[in-house]
Amino acid sequence: MARIAGVNIPTNKRVLIALTYIHGIGRAKAQQIIDKVGIPEAKRVNQLSDDEVLKIRELIDHEYHVEGDLRREVAMNIKRLMDLGCYRGLRHRRGLPVHGQRTHTNARTRKGPAKPIAGKKKVTK
Repeated sequence: MARIAGVNIPTNKRVLIALTYIHGIGRAKAQQIIDKVGIPEAKRVNQLSDDEVLKIRELIDHEYHVEGDLRREVAMNIKRLMDLGCYRGLRHRRGLPVHGQRTHTNARTRKGPAKPIAGKKKVTK
């Protein structure tokens, strides 16, 4: 099992797909990486030589923000917004949707399970 950027990459998948298991690398960046290193798209992780794995690891370390560094950077950006007290920061602080979505009926993922309101009765027909 290859270990790149602190992540165990699945061995039986193609390299393009396996690289997307690293936080911060999607399909486009994975394609750029395998083009720069010169690995064919059809090659699987278990077919990679140690030299190719080393090249991928070094390329990712030097040119991309991934995993812990990226997570820390995103968390710091959100914390900065919250400290400023701007609208986006307030939405993060309250656990509500940040990008202008409707909240009257939806947004259950951000708001959590529905809480019953005392005294409010269901409308019957």
